[in-house]
Order: sequence, then C-alpha cells, then structure tokens
Amino acid sequence: CVLNMQSDGGVVTDSSPHLPSCCELLELVLRKGLQPVLSLVQRDYWQCFEQLPHQDTCSSLAVEQTRVCRKLISAQGRGRYLLRLALGRKTLSQFFTHLLHTPRVLEWYSPTSSILRNEEFVPFMSLLLVLSHMEFKLDMENCSFLDESWLLPVCDTYEVVPCREVGMVLGRVFILDLVPGSQAHVDMFVSSGDIIDEINGTSLRNCKNGQAGVVLSRLKGCPLSIRILRCRAQDGTIYRPLVKILRALRTENPNAQLGLTPQQKQANVGQKPPGASQCLKEGIVYIVKYLGKANIGMFGGKEVLQHAIPQVLHKNQPSKEVLLDLKETHLTCTDRNSTMKLFEHHYPEVSCVGRFAQPGYTIFAFCVDSSETPRSSGFCCFVLKAGNINECEDIVCRIAGFKHTE
Repeated sequence: CVLNMQSDGGVVTDSSPHLPSCCELLELVLRKGLQPVLSLVQRDYWQCFEQLPHQDTCSSLAVEQTRVCRKLISAQGRGRYLLRLALGRKTLSQFFTHLLHTPRVLEWYSPTSSILRNEEFVPFMSLLLVLSHMEFKLDMENCSFLDESWLLPVCDTYEVVPCREVGMVLGRVFILDLVPGSQAHVDMFVSSGDIIDEINGTSLRNCKNGQAGVVLSRLKGCPLSIRILRCRAQDGTIYRPLVKILRALRTENPNAQLGLTPQQKQANVGQKPPGASQCLKEGIVYIVKYLGKANIGMFGGKEVLQHAIPQVLHKNQPSKEVLLDLKETHLTCTDRNSTMKLFEHHYPEVSCVGRFAQPGYTIFAFCVDSSETPRSSGFCCFVLKAGNINECEDIVCRIAGFKHTE
C-alpha cells in the first residue's frame, strides 16, 4: 500500500484509496507484541508514544495536540490521530526512533513476537523513510470517527449567514430533518442523517443529548460555521460506521428520511426547486435579465424600492442576460455572453430586497451600501427581471432569507 501511494504521485489526501491500508499497517506493527499491564489491562500504542521523553519540540507538540483534542475519546482514537499528524508533519520515523531508544517503553513489547525488537524492523524502517519523503495533506479536524474506524466520512463546512432560524431538527448531533422553508432547507447543503461535528469551533463529539440544539439557540442571529460529517461516502453509499446507527435512528424516528438529500426528498414527492436554472454545491444559479442600477441617496430601506425601480426603468437601458449566482454567503452577477462579472455582494451588505408592485411581478431589486465604493455615496439599487413570477419570488426569498433573516 505504501508503494501504491508512492506510484500514484502527487499529494496524499484523505480521499486516497490506499491511505487506510497504510495506516492499518502502521497500527499493526505498533500493536504486535505489545504486552498488557500485569497481564490484565491491555495497553495500546498511544500510551507508548505518550511516555516518550520530550526529546524535540515537534514530537512533544504533536503528543500534546493529540492529548487535548476533544473529539477523541479512546486510546485507539488518539493513537490514530497521532499517526496521521506525524504523516502530515513528516515526523513518523522520528517517533519510531525515539521508541527504539527508550528502553523503559520498549520493554513493553515482547522480544519474541514484536516487529520492533527483531530483524524484521529493518525493512519496515525503509518504508518509514519512504513515507517521510511523501507529501500528506490530511484534514486533522475530521477525526471524530477515529475511535471507531480508519475509514473517515466526507467532511464539509456549512457557512450560514445571520438568520432567525437555521431549521435543522437535531437528534443529539444527527440531523433528523429540515424544517420546510427554513434557511437549511433553502440552502439544500445538509441532509437528514448528516452529523454536526462542530459549530463555530465548538466540538460536539461527546456532547450530551440536546447540547447541539442549545449551542444553535445561543448563536441565533449570528453567522455560523458548521462542520458537517456526511452520512454518505464519496461513492454515494452510506458511510460504513454509520449503518447500524442510522438503522437504529430510523427505528426511533420512522418518519425521518435519513440519508436522503433535500433534492431527493423533493423528487420523492414530485416537486422541484422553483425557478432554479442550475443547482450547484456552491449555490444556485438563475438566468435573469439585468436592467440597470441607480444611486438612491442615504436611505436604503425597503420603502425606496417602489421609487428606485421606476427610476431605473425610465432610463430605458438595454437589458443584459446574466447569471445570478446565489452562493452560501454572497451573490454574484455575471454577463452570460462575455462572462464578465458585473457585481458581487455579501448578504449582510444587502439592506433590502423586494419585487416591483406592478402586473407581472417579475421585476425585483435590492439595495446595497455603496459609500465605500470610489466616486459613490449612499445606497445603490440593482434592478433585475426574472423569467416568471415563481422564479422572482424564489430569488427574493433566497436573498432576503424570507422568514430567516431580519
């Protein structure tokens, strides 16, 4: 497996198919011949590394970082975390060398069965040198399942703009359902069965029942950064360590469609996201017409839209077909023909958004503070036209957050 990774070339990441086998090999060598304490309590290799003298700063910092990681519970999880850390920092051979030169720790291994204490270690050391010359780029924050498995889940970060209600119904740290019309349901980023690993840097690995909901309620109205562990692997199958847990959750919550994405749930009931021209992981893209913009003065409340929109329409400027990309934290508008970006604004910059109260209801606009833009002052109103009334309403709801943002 080591030679396979080397032959693949490039940087080794968590998606490498040979990485788990390589880590299992290292773990097997470290466990073989490790004798129990007083023939009763079984040691693990984490205790060996933990007892090594602090001969260099790099090794001691790695051990300390492993010791204080709140996502790890068992000695097995900590040992695996340390091995991944050593691979990324190219210090794995140093740990083995320290182990061999620390007699009080080395004596924990059987001289007859341990690889570390016989001639078999020489070819193994050459493999360690090969690993030390390879580049590893591993996500060390994705470690909550190291206690159970070397196979790690897909990990993503869900960035949520300030909103009244995220809309995720939680069972411990599992997402059981999404509230229809909520921010999470609109964003379609998380799925039932996914796991919340962190919220704004706070680990939920060993939290008590309901603690995730308490953390979310305390951060109500604040920007959120949520680390999500996917219930499905890269190939679309259920992440193996979760199979039994999800089966039990389905028994406890028979109405929860665990493991289905919001798009799949909508397909099950014969519905499609209204107005979306293209759904992407990063956002939703609409094909609309850009009608123009106008400076509206120092007030950017919603009341100005019914005056600002006619101001733009009376200019009779030629419209442009554009791609309006509503991402998780900001929106961008790009000319569909030239691919030139016309503008980009983060959602907190938008002071108001709404439709034009005229027959058709397909024209909408939003205002942003342009005082920081050179040669501009006050607020600027951008006016666009959607393809139909449903698409227009959907865009306005997504920008404003509808019931989610103030």
